[in-house]
Amino acid sequence: MIGNINQAVLLIIVANVLVSMKGFNDYSFLNKYKFQVSSILSGEKIRMLTSGFLHVDWIHLGFNMYTLYLFGRIVSSMLGTPYFLIIYFGSLLAGSLYSLKYHKKEPYYSAVGASGAVSGIVYSSILLYPGMSLYLFFIPIAIPGYIFGLGYLLYSIYGMKKQVGNIGHAAHLGGAMGGFVLTLILNPNLIVTNKLMVILLVIPIVLLLLFGDKLNKN
Repeated sequence: MIGNINQAVLLIIVANVLVSMKGFNDYSFLNKYKFQVSSILSGEKIRMLTSGFLHVDWIHLGFNMYTLYLFGRIVSSMLGTPYFLIIYFGSLLAGSLYSLKYHKKEPYYSAVGASGAVSGIVYSSILLYPGMSLYLFFIPIAIPGYIFGLGYLLYSIYGMKKQVGNIGHAAHLGGAMGGFVLTLILNPNLIVTNKLMVILLVIPIVLLLLFGDKLNKN
């Protein structure tokens, strides 16, 4: 499909593995650098970045890094390393900011994981390569990338409302929005060349921004 893994993608994967391993074995380290609303509001803004390199276990880490490996190659190959890094870290921070906004009244809310950044890379990939097809788990047929992207976003919205599992759905959503916006800023020609895909992906994002407050828990 797209060429070999970019060095920047590989370095980010290695960084995630090393930092996460440290957190697996040192709870004080994990507690110091995880996303936590009260600590961030008290001034520890660095947690909005460092939490994106921590994971709760090997499954969590492995899923995120495998997804980054698959989609990061597309973004880095089509846009180059500097733009890939801008989208990755921009999406990470967008995910943290949206989580902070959504959970601002929950001082003890905490989370870890690269899901926000990875979500942004997934959305960027769909914009850049709308013809991609994905084979997911044991499903024997390929799923169009844009179907995956829309389904992912809708599931995250549902998860925010119903609090499904222990997943940071707000970070997924914020990261996806960050990846979407940054990709269009860095490559505005996509608005013309991939107009239909831009419209399909922007509709749920706009609805979320307009009515997102109604998702707040009762």
